[in-house]
Amino acid sequence: MSIDFVVHDADDAVGVVVVEGVQAGQTLTGWVMDQDKTLQFEVKDAIPIGHKLAIRDLAEGETVIKYSVDIGRVVKPIRQGEHVHVHNVKTKRW
Repeated sequence: MSIDFVVHDADDAVGVVVVEGVQAGQTLTGWVMDQDKTLQFEVKDAIPIGHKLAIRDLAEGETVIKYSVDIGRVVKPIRQGEHVHVHNVKTKRW
């Protein structure tokens, strides 16, 4: 089985894509490293390598956790499998 994205901990909200050419409609396999388990679901968007994808639905105002760290808040709802980037997550720093 090949791994398409990685997640550090099951409590994270996002994973990081580790392959090129991810397109909407593909079913990806992710590896949750701390728990050594896999996830599988369909992506909703094309997502570049190194970018984040939601591993579960995220509501507006919710905190986004990556690598067990708060990286910002959701500014519009994000569905599982969608690209997570500056269009739907903003920093809490300012």
